[in-house]
Amino acid sequence: MKPTPESSDLRERALRLLARREHSRAELARKLGAAGFAREEIVLLLDAFEAKNWLSDQRFAESYVADHRARTGSVKLAYDLRQRGVSDSIIAAVLGDNRDSELERAREVWKKKFGAAPADAVEKARQTRFMLSRGFSPEITRHVINGRNDI
Repeated sequence: MKPTPESSDLRERALRLLARREHSRAELARKLGAAGFAREEIVLLLDAFEAKNWLSDQRFAESYVADHRARTGSVKLAYDLRQRGVSDSIIAAVLGDNRDSELERAREVWKKKFGAAPADAVEKARQTRFMLSRGFSPEITRHVINGRNDI
C-alpha cells in the first residue's frame, strides 16, 4: 500500500512542478491529487500561490501558446488549453493576440510539409486533412492551399 504523503511535502512538490514549467491551476491540482494529497489542502495551497502570483492561468496560457504556435493553429491551441483547465476568457485574450499571424503560420506549416499546390482532388483532400489536424480553421486552410492572400 502506498503511504499517504505528508502535508508539508505538498508545498515542496508544487514548487518543484512550477519550477520546471508553468502549469494551469487545474493541471497542478490534478498532479498533486494524483500524488495522494488531500483536495482541501491542494485548494488552499493553490489559492495562496495565486495570491502571490506564483501560479497564473494567464501566464500558463501565454507560455503554452508561445511554445506551440509555430506548428499549431488556433483551433487546436484553444482545445489544448481547455483540456488543461484554462477559462474561455483567458483563451480568447491570449489567442486574440495571435490572430494576425495565423495565416502566415499556416503557410509556413503547409510549405514545410508540402511546398507545392495539390495536383488533383485526392492530394488537395490530403493537404486539407493535414492542415485541419494541425488546428487551422477551414477558412485559413482553404486560403493556404488555394494560394490566396486575402482573408
